[in-house]
This record gives sequence, C-alpha cells and structure tokens, in this order.
Amino acid sequence: MKIAFATDRGTVRADNQDYVDVFVNQRGVQLAIVADGVGGQNAGDVAATMAVSHFGNDWLMTQIYTPSAAKDWLLAQTLQENKKILTTANRYKTLKGMATTLVIAVILPNSLVISNLGDSRAYLLRRDSILQLTQDHNLASELLRRGAITSEEAKDHPGRNMITRQLGVNTEAKPDIQDMKIEEGDLLLLTTDGLGKALSDYEVVKIIQDSDNISLAVAHLIATANQKSTPDNITVLLGMQEGEGEY
Repeated sequence: MKIAFATDRGTVRADNQDYVDVFVNQRGVQLAIVADGVGGQNAGDVAATMAVSHFGNDWLMTQIYTPSAAKDWLLAQTLQENKKILTTANRYKTLKGMATTLVIAVILPNSLVISNLGDSRAYLLRRDSILQLTQDHNLASELLRRGAITSEEAKDHPGRNMITRQLGVNTEAKPDIQDMKIEEGDLLLLTTDGLGKALSDYEVVKIIQDSDNISLAVAHLIATANQKSTPDNITVLLGMQEGEGEY
C-alpha cells in the first residue's frame, strides 16, 4: 500500500502530542500507527511516542502475514505496552497520569486488521463513499450507543472529550480489533480527533478527490482543518491499495 502521513499542532494547542509512523516487518507487511497523547500536563506526548516506537520496533522483528496472527499480536502487544506506560508513569512524578489513544492498521495483501483504543479513527474510502471502521471510545459515543442521546446531540456533547478507553490509565486495556477485505483503489485513513472536529465526512472525501495524490491530500486536509481553527492537534495518514486509480 502506498502511504503518506503528516502531523500538525494545529492553531490552538501550544504543542503537538500526536505521533504517527509506518513500519514494515520481515515479511514485508506494513503496520501504520497513529497515537494521540492524553493528559495535557501529564506528558501525553511521552505516552504516544512510547506506544508508537515500541509497537513499531517490535513489529519490525515479526514474520506475521495472516489476519489471525496479526490480531493475536495486536492484543498481546497492547497489554504489554499498557504495562510499560503504567510502570514508567509510576516511576516518574512528571509522567504520572500520562496516557494515549491508539489506532493501528496491519496492511495485508488483500485485507486490513484494525485495532483501536480511544477516539482516534480509521476510515475506509471506496469510490465516493466513506465508512468509519472504528467506534469512538468516549462518553458521548457511549451515550449514543445506549440511546441516551441522539447523533445530533453527540456532535457537540461535552462527553466527546471524555475518553473511556485508552492506553496507560489502568491495568485493563481492551482494544477493539477487527479485520476486513480491501480492494484495489481503496483508501485507508487513520486520523486523530483534530480532523473530525473541523471537517465533515463529506468535506474529507471532497478534499481527497480534489487532490492529485495522497501526499497532497494529507496536506490539504490538515490545512483546511487549520483554516477552520480545529481545537486540537491534527494527524492524517492516507494509504492507497495500489493497482488502480490516479493516486
């Protein structure tokens, strides 16, 4: 898969606590990972950097090439990294309370394995449609799933900023893990919540379609979110399943 990514602190935040990277294992299988540090004063950037670096470096040493093996690895790695973040946070006073969201895609020849904790998202874009693959782990989304609020109320609910699942908060770290088939020309989008707070799904699709390639699409998405004064850091990763289309 051809991949482009970038991260930006945005127009409001003083620093950038997002982290993003792509790694390739010994069988040539890509792992794309996006993290959004949580905690503000509690070193969320350290947690995000730790998670991306540790997942990525461990992935480099694997020979995983099937969805089932990828799922098992992602679950085990999540539990292991959660312990590392908790241990580090308890050891240093300045890091106490640090945590991070996480969205990961293992990119196999004809399928994806997606894992997420928190409200960083994965989308699949196919032709003119966009599908959110992940469920947000925040209070507003939990209330929406229970039928306590409507989808319109969820858009501006204060619970959008209250993360219910993340890496490094307690001894339980339960990611949602799923796999799906992909086709030539499909686009994978991984992003932190800074993008969704500024742009609608329609705007995201339009910007990507109007861009000449995925690198420009990433740049245009971030620039447009900044023009709309997104209140958070912005990270965008776009990958295209090669073999078809103009990207």
